[in-house]
Amino acid sequence: MKINGNAIKVGYVLEHEGRLWRAMKTQHTHPGKGGAFMQVELKDIRTGTKQNTRFRSADTVEQVSLEFKDFQFLYKEGDSYTFMNTETYDQVSLGEDMLGEDQVPYLTDGMMVKVESFEDSVIGVSLPEFVTLEITEADAVVKGQTASSSYKPAVLANGVRTSVPPYIGAGTRVVIRTDDGSYVERAKD
Repeated sequence: MKINGNAIKVGYVLEHEGRLWRAMKTQHTHPGKGGAFMQVELKDIRTGTKQNTRFRSADTVEQVSLEFKDFQFLYKEGDSYTFMNTETYDQVSLGEDMLGEDQVPYLTDGMMVKVESFEDSVIGVSLPEFVTLEITEADAVVKGQTASSSYKPAVLANGVRTSVPPYIGAGTRVVIRTDDGSYVERAKD
């Protein structure tokens, strides 16, 4: 499906210059002189190389239609992660480069994920938007801080560092956003 250059969003998979690219970052720029354009950081799905490209609103680019299937994360063996199709029970093993190093810490046994494929070839994995994890370490509250405007550093059970409100302590289960590792709320369970 053809889309205008200014309609590109983060996460879109595009066919550009004969290769498949994922849009990693986008920035709409309107310089004082000349027309507006979209500055897009593209990552090659096959090789992992990155490039920055400018797309004007008059430019068109091919957005690739992906197929999404539900898979369950089973286990990690070395640098390989094994997932199972929940309908056919087929298993697929993917390397860490296919998952993205920022997503790997959030994988937990039995987690349901969406596996993205293009022309029967797996190109990536999408984790759930939110995960619930336990805080293992949290700094002490500094007297005088208010809960609404300040956050303190904390370490999650998966080893990732995040910032939480002062009233959150070690042992508390919290909901975390998987795309940036930010605190959302205290878990309701």
